[in-house]
Amino acid sequence: MIFRVFDKDELKKLFNVMVSANKVIGPVEIGRDRDNKPIYAFNEVKSFDSVRLDYTTTKLPAKRYFLPFKENLATFSLDADDWQKKVDYNIDRPFIFFGLHACDINALNKLDKVLLGSIYPMPYYAAKRENMFIIGLDCTPQPYCFCRSMGADTALHGFDMFITDVGDLYFVEILSDTAFNFLKNIKTAEPVEDDHIQYMKVVSEKNKKFTTHVDTTDLTKILDMEFQSDVWKQWGEQCLACGTCSKVCPTCYCYGVEETIDINLHGAKKTKFLYSCNLIDFAEVAGGHNFRPERHSRLKYRYYHKHRGFVEAYEESLCVGCGRCGEACLAGITVPEVIASVRGEAG
Repeated sequence: MIFRVFDKDELKKLFNVMVSANKVIGPVEIGRDRDNKPIYAFNEVKSFDSVRLDYTTTKLPAKRYFLPFKENLATFSLDADDWQKKVDYNIDRPFIFFGLHACDINALNKLDKVLLGSIYPMPYYAAKRENMFIIGLDCTPQPYCFCRSMGADTALHGFDMFITDVGDLYFVEILSDTAFNFLKNIKTAEPVEDDHIQYMKVVSEKNKKFTTHVDTTDLTKILDMEFQSDVWKQWGEQCLACGTCSKVCPTCYCYGVEETIDINLHGAKKTKFLYSCNLIDFAEVAGGHNFRPERHSRLKYRYYHKHRGFVEAYEESLCVGCGRCGEACLAGITVPEVIASVRGEAG
């Protein structure tokens, strides 16, 4: 890993170099909530002034750029009594993520294990990931964040460069030759010992700001032992089964596929759409049988997938502790509270 430091004024110059020939996605303010606090989202940006480097957490993850809610997998057309098939990976040019936090970078790393590293990789996801350049940005822990408990508060890979504000300078970690070449367009310097010391101070101060924690000690074993616990029914009674948690989760990837035919029989398409395991028909099969008709069962299996099944397959949890699900849940259900209750800890 290569380290550099540069003056803060140089970051705008770096952005302008990137945006001149690339599609840049960054955090922007899109509105205000009922408490007049800013609401952030990842959108395409063309001006550095619209980028909010001080953003907390976006309401929705950047997932829609690599796992769109809905996308066509293939289209078919009838030409001279012969069907023609067209496959489009739905990406027309490379794009840059400018300012992803560590938890969202780690979310991508986890999705890669499933959608790239499995026996049946997803080419639509792969096409977008291969055309992605990521600039990470350090963050300030929020009251609902528990990414440190999930080991997702820092990113060791999955980015091209990662920027940390160390006061008068930006401290940048470089992981790719593309990032190194981009940085040739601005004035950078080798960090000296004082820069390293300041960086470590910033990291130490950040670690003190985490207030929400999840005890993951032997969690997979505890989940196995508590599979039939009444705790799940209690949470199921509270859950609205609306699927909001999956919508805002940066690592939920369950989807369905629809095939439709034009009424004139001259065209057809196959469409993939993201889905939620909390919705009532998620486990319904042909014939109308539903393997998980009860809310508590669907909620329980979502937690078991995140904190049990994925751990068994990849030796790490699928959850990155961003806290979006708890913030968005209309019933006020949060991961720390659910895990604590399963462990038998008082709320």
